[in-house]
Amino acid sequence: MESVADAVDRLNRLAAIPELVQLAAAFAAAGHELALVGGPVRDAFLGRPVSDLDLTTDARPEQILAIVEPSADAVWEIGRDFGTIGTRFGGHTLEITTYRSDAYDGSSRKPEVMFGDSLDDDLVRRDFTINAMALRLPDGEHPEPRLIDPTGGVDDLLARTLRTPSAPEVSFGDDPLRMLRAARFSAQLGFALRSDALAAAQGMADRLAIVSAERIGAELAKLMLAADPVAGIRLLVDSGVAQVVLPEIPALRLEIDEHARHKDVYEHSLIALDRAIELEKSRGHEPDLVLRLAVLLHDIGKPATRVIEPGGAVSFHHHDVLGAKLAAKRLRALRFDNDTVKAVAELIRLHLRFFGYADGAWTDSAVRRYVRDAGPLLEQLHILSRADVTTRNRRKADQLAFAYDDLEERIATLTEEEELAAIRPDLDGEQIMRILGIGPGRDVGEAYRFLLEERLEQGPLGAEEAEARLRSWWSTRG
Repeated sequence: MESVADAVDRLNRLAAIPELVQLAAAFAAAGHELALVGGPVRDAFLGRPVSDLDLTTDARPEQILAIVEPSADAVWEIGRDFGTIGTRFGGHTLEITTYRSDAYDGSSRKPEVMFGDSLDDDLVRRDFTINAMALRLPDGEHPEPRLIDPTGGVDDLLARTLRTPSAPEVSFGDDPLRMLRAARFSAQLGFALRSDALAAAQGMADRLAIVSAERIGAELAKLMLAADPVAGIRLLVDSGVAQVVLPEIPALRLEIDEHARHKDVYEHSLIALDRAIELEKSRGHEPDLVLRLAVLLHDIGKPATRVIEPGGAVSFHHHDVLGAKLAAKRLRALRFDNDTVKAVAELIRLHLRFFGYADGAWTDSAVRRYVRDAGPLLEQLHILSRADVTTRNRRKADQLAFAYDDLEERIATLTEEEELAAIRPDLDGEQIMRILGIGPGRDVGEAYRFLLEERLEQGPLGAEEAEARLRSWWSTRG
């Protein structure tokens, strides 16, 4: 926050949005309160962009509908049972929710929905004090917007602290997902969870068992796309929440990195994630969920493959293959979409390929295979491979960086010369069938794969040379 005065100015400008002025007047005319609540108020204080406009009111859902329908561009009632009416005014999409005073029975994070009549009571039931502030919009009695902050959210914004409005044991007991949300806010805002809330989470993490995998996965995705996901991951691990939702990460703390880069693989993985985000920015990319998940999870195969070799050296043979399988299993359990699961697993499977290049220059054939195997994930594999180099040995780090620079330059040269991104045999399936006098079937696929291998080994052959090699190969098959 720059200053409270700046924050007040931003809040006043927010309240002056024409659509909100129009809505506030309509609700006041109908005898109801209307307030901006939660995220928009918090972000205006912090000088962050305000996207979603969430409002709350004492009006019941049917009354909200009666007020907004005459002038709204669109209205939808999907959340009506929970008191929420969605609407679009001009360029703004809004959600208007009736004050709530829900009751939880402890066996589910879904409360018995109960509508309330008090804005203060509605705010006190929210997750953290920084989200429990509201901006009452002007009405006939009060011509200016008013900040409502019954739980001290402004003080916690200034202190950069995450605190629950009620006792943390009560708040987390009502909705265990709030423990995971704390880590997400830590990653997004850089705020620290207060010690009493951290202690409560450490004793209540297993309560997340009542939360759906989809909700947990969605929170993790938001955390990973935040400005500082490492801060969020550390809070997940320190609070014990990771042991429940992503146990592969705290397990890394027990393993010693084979290159002795850091005291354990957990620290190496978090440093690699920070490096990947720096590279992501420097190369002009937007936050990439696939890349960030792959970097975080790239070494989770190490605990199960750890072997103490004669002489005391530690090895983790095939941890890339096992890690890819473990990552896919965990991400599927968290209901990530299939494309994300497959891409993350493939990056983990490929993440050690580069280190063979650093040991000795590859042939053009090996470079082509690297590009072919990475496919559309090539740029993400570049970043993952570079981020994985976290050695404190400056000379070794420079050697690996120079080696990867060389690899990328060779890829660029071969791509320009040979169109590597679209490597195909010099003959297509129709040509193969015509030359060999055969119809569709397994033989065509085998012939295609043979020509593809020739193309990878030798580069472009031309149609005439490819036909000669195809006929020679076919003759050896009898």
